[in-house]
Order: sequence, then structure tokens, then C-alpha cells
Amino acid sequence: MMDFNSLMILLIAAGLDYLIGDPQSWLHPVQVMGWVITHYTQIFFKYLNQPRILRVAGVFLTLIVVLGSALITALIGYGVQVLVVQFSWNPILSIAVESILLASCFAGRSLRDAAEDVLDWIEQKDLVTARQRLSRYVGRDTETLSESEILRAVLETVTENATDGVMAPLFYALIGLLIPGVGSVPLTFAYKAASTLDSMVGYREAPYKDIGWFSAKLEDVLTWLPCRLTVIMIAILSGKPKSVLTICQRDASFDPSPNAGWSECAYAAALGVQLGGSNSYRGVIKQKPLLGDPQHPITSTTIEQALQLTRYIFLITLGLFTGGFILGHTLD
Repeated sequence: MMDFNSLMILLIAAGLDYLIGDPQSWLHPVQVMGWVITHYTQIFFKYLNQPRILRVAGVFLTLIVVLGSALITALIGYGVQVLVVQFSWNPILSIAVESILLASCFAGRSLRDAAEDVLDWIEQKDLVTARQRLSRYVGRDTETLSESEILRAVLETVTENATDGVMAPLFYALIGLLIPGVGSVPLTFAYKAASTLDSMVGYREAPYKDIGWFSAKLEDVLTWLPCRLTVIMIAILSGKPKSVLTICQRDASFDPSPNAGWSECAYAAALGVQLGGSNSYRGVIKQKPLLGDPQHPITSTTIEQALQLTRYIFLITLGLFTGGFILGHTLD
């Protein structure tokens, strides 16, 4: 059964992400995952570049990174607990370590900081710097984007990553709390590893098409339910649930991603804007499906509203779970 310490770790982690985020001077777990993924793929690209072998290698890569991330963090948590008992250290140390680890899986503050990093330069009418800053966060070409295209790119990044960077990690943190002997940290790290793999190698184009196929499929499956729950909550909070869900059913299925399109479309419908359209990637123009109706132009205020909507969904989900936990223990 979940104890109060486990819940406290989750609440502290959520608070740390909101107040501090990811300090740039710290080694982030995703950086370690990225190092492993990069070196593993380079070895196979160099010595074993046959499609069938790369597909098998992709399965092993996914299992190594996902299961390894869960196992290592579980061992860290267990090891700190053993040290606390062995040397009679303050039990708060164990809570602090697990809280910091879990906080690193939430990207709410990082999303907000990234968006504001670009928006600040738009406010100063410095589009050259805004484009340069934007290139840190998106894969599309940014050198010639207009102000409206920059704003669309920021909003698409904020709304896509609201699911896989904020709500899906929270979902797996809550599931981990409910599974005896697992806990939030290992399960959330397993999801974070799958998400990192997808962002690095989960492409349909060469050179990652074969080695990244399994990680892309796994991330799609793991994100499917958290994404749909997020869409439902956005629809409810928008005050026009029927309209939002109707637009999502109309537009989201045309997006090649089974989750990103739904996440972006839900925000677009709730905010009365349209996402998607033409993007350039390494000089190649790609047409993404249009999501939502262009009732209003995308502005800095629109992006702030999207970020606020994500915060509301996160806090409501966390609050309902905490309330249910306390009520359950009170009734016991």
C-alpha cells in the first residue's frame, strides 16, 4: 500500500519542478541517457549497418535504456535507504534524493522557460535572436521564420510536450505509487527513457528508421492513455468540451503521430487557434495537417494561456489523487 512518504516525494518533486526546474549546471539524467543512446547507435551504424540487424539492435537498445533507467534509479533509492538505516542518518535524506530524481522527469518549468526565452526576444522585436533561440528547442529550420511562424512553432512545442513532458510522467508517477514495491521514480524514469529514445532515434527517415522503430512504437503505446486523459481534461477546462472533442476527432487523426496531433489539437481547439501547416526541415518542406480553426491569431498571450492550462491540468490531477489518498486513509 502506498505510504505518506511516497506521496510526499511526489509532491516535493512537483514543487521542485515548478520552482526550480532543471539547473543548467547539474548533470541531467536525460543527458546520461542521450550519451548511452548516441554511443550505442554509433557502434551499430559503423559495424552493423544492415536493416534487419539494425531493427534487432533497436529492440535491444530500447530494453537496455528503458529497463536500465528503471533499475538504476530503483537501486539508487534502495541504496540511500540502506545507508540511512545503517548509519542512522536522517530519513529526510532518502526523501530528498528520490524527490530530486523524480523532479528531473517533469518538464513543466523547462517548457515555460524555453517558451519565455523566445517570447522575450519577440517582445523586443529582435526576430534574429528569437529565431536563434527557437532553434534550440525545435527541429524545423528557423532562419527565415516570420514572427507568426515563430509563435506557431513555440505553441506547437509547448502543446506537444505538455503530454510527453508533463502529464505522461505524472501519470506514470501516480501508477508507480499504486504498485507495491515499485514506486514513482523507477516507473517514471522508464517512461522518460522511452520518450528520450523516441526524440533521438524514433524517426521514419534514415539513418534512424530501422534502429529507432521499436522505441518509437513503445513511446506511442506508453503515451496513448495519458494523452487521451489530457485531451479530456483540456476539453473540460475549456468550458466547451463538445466542441473541443469534435475538432480533435475531425483533425487529430490526420497527424502521423498517434499522440502529438491529439495533444496539439486539443490545445488549439480550446484556445481557438490553428496549428500545423508548412515546415522546413533541412531545406525540405513538409506539410503537417491543420489542427483546429483559426478563430484567433497566435500571440504571446495564447502561449501563456497554453502553459497555464497545462499547469491547471497537472495541479488538478495531483490534487485529485492526493485527496483520494487522504480520504482513503481516513476511511481506513
